[in-house]
Amino acid sequence: MRHPASPAARAAVALAAITLLAAACSPTPESAPAQSPGTAPGTAPPGGTPTGTTSPGATPSPGGTPSPGHTASPGGPPVWTKILRQPVDGQHVVTQQRKYLVTRSSDDGGTTTITDRASRRVVVRHAPPAGFVAQSPVVIDDRWALVEEIRSDGPAPEIRAYRYDLVTGKRTDLSQQKALPRISEPEIGAYDGTFAYSTTDAKRRSCLVIADLASLKARTVSCVADPGYVADPVVSADSVTFSEITAPESPRRCKRILTATLSGGSARAVGATQNCSQWSGASLRGATIWSEVGAADPDQYQSRAYLRESGDAPARSLGLIVTDTIVACGNWIHWEVRTVVNGAESFQLQRWQPGLARPQRIYSTPPDTALTAPSCQDGNLLVEAAHLGAGTKYTEALQATTA
Repeated sequence: MRHPASPAARAAVALAAITLLAAACSPTPESAPAQSPGTAPGTAPPGGTPTGTTSPGATPSPGGTPSPGHTASPGGPPVWTKILRQPVDGQHVVTQQRKYLVTRSSDDGGTTTITDRASRRVVVRHAPPAGFVAQSPVVIDDRWALVEEIRSDGPAPEIRAYRYDLVTGKRTDLSQQKALPRISEPEIGAYDGTFAYSTTDAKRRSCLVIADLASLKARTVSCVADPGYVADPVVSADSVTFSEITAPESPRRCKRILTATLSGGSARAVGATQNCSQWSGASLRGATIWSEVGAADPDQYQSRAYLRESGDAPARSLGLIVTDTIVACGNWIHWEVRTVVNGAESFQLQRWQPGLARPQRIYSTPPDTALTAPSCQDGNLLVEAAHLGAGTKYTEALQATTA
């Protein structure tokens, strides 16, 4: 479960009513640190069509506002494009695939709408029933989309996932697909049409599964005995990184990070600087960036991040980052950093790739602006900025190519 903790985060949640992700957390023994300021993206209202403006060819200026007229150079700052601007209580971008735009509304359940970008035709509108809320992300490729909803309140928590045919609009309950293990924890990691999630096997072990959206073929990566469990999957172009929690409700509780290649093979542990305090991370081309925060740490909204360029390389400190914002996209691993200068809070997106001496800063927020955690689709990084200062308050979804 993720709890926004910074002033900007609390303001973003209160104003935008985008607490869907926090409301949709799993009832696990884990007490999770905060998410990035701002929360889950939303969708178009019933009968609506996304109407945001697009500004191709925009890049971030030093203040963080995209400025037109620049192009990206190899290793230089990426080109930022505005996807959708909406009121803070309007619709929010979940992801933009090359054929489809996925948005989510700020209604109680979080209605998910998938729109054909060329024709602007609404292909799917998924409205969770009473008691259920939408869960991010939506896994999507050129033909299929996976939409998840959960009920976490009350005596009967439940996770439901459906695969939609984007040609016909027909949906299939994934719990009825015998070849695909059932989802047991709501967190899903995805990279285009590949996704990873937790399931429970016949031995009551919690297992991480990697699956293909088109074929629904799946393989088990790693399992941990009950009452332990696996969580926090993050998928990149070539790897999956996840947490393994053992003895969760005892003094021997341990949370560590493991990574495995998508091509096969067993998972390997990522060496920590402090035992059993790893939180989440992402791996790419043999390198891993992860964060560490302990249950007793006073500021769980921020965590210390580290980098290993290979499995046996020494750990390099990356300083404090916003917890739960590490994501791989294209050839880069990205994360968010929070700074406070003279009482003013701001946020930056940073990135790194193997072979680079130090991280690059690729985006900075204007004053009084909160950011969602970044996500990735088709090699494009997506983030939503909530502008919460004086005057009109609005959210703006931004996209950048990360090749």
